[in-house]
Amino acid sequence: MAVEIKGYIVPDDDQQIYSWFGIGTTAPQNIRQAIAEANGAPLDVEISTCYGGDVFSGSTIYSALRSYAGGVRIHITGLAASAASVIAMAGPSDMSPTAQLMVHRVSSMAQGNYHAMDTSSASLQEADKSIAAAYVAKSGMSEKDALKLMDNETWITAAHAVELGLVDQISDAAPQLVNVAYGLPLPRAVIEKTRAMLAEKKAGAGEKPKPVEPQPAAPPEPNTQALAIAHAKLDLIEKSLNF
Repeated sequence: MAVEIKGYIVPDDDQQIYSWFGIGTTAPQNIRQAIAEANGAPLDVEISTCYGGDVFSGSTIYSALRSYAGGVRIHITGLAASAASVIAMAGPSDMSPTAQLMVHRVSSMAQGNYHAMDTSSASLQEADKSIAAAYVAKSGMSEKDALKLMDNETWITAAHAVELGLVDQISDAAPQLVNVAYGLPLPRAVIEKTRAMLAEKKAGAGEKPKPVEPQPAAPPEPNTQALAIAHAKLDLIEKSLNF
């Protein structure tokens, strides 16, 4: 049984929003389903090109794979970045010679007075330690060394990952050439606005159309509803790109 992890790591409730935009994602529900379908058989997990994403969703996926009784094998064939690098620590692993890991500190946004900033900083540092724990458990390196790797945005080749103990071996499969671009998840405001718009559209679809009196033939008008939806999509995409 095989499952692919790609795109962005997102919470279950947000996945439909990304799908509406045509953006590839992996959510915990995808992995739970794959584990259920594997039904105790070994599970091959391919991390193709995954940019990372939500820390807690990544932790949920990591924990589900690590505790799966049927056993997992991790294959890194493209990019395992950020939260995806944590998932890559969930079991025995191999890595394509052309693939990369990327590790860094957890990031977030905050506002408020200095007490709020202090609280946010403390929370981020604790989250960093949680992330580092996955690297420590896999490689045996110290927490200090793991956090040092995370201090900067560190890109790690297959050979270096094996040297660090983060990956068990370099894959002997034919190399897969990878050309990746690092991106950002959709802003929360875009997700919530899209969720509200889709809910409104769904509610409107359930209304019974009112009887229409026959009218004289008129020249065809542009499909204003389709145009409105198209403009809404363009507006949301523009906002996400300018985030």
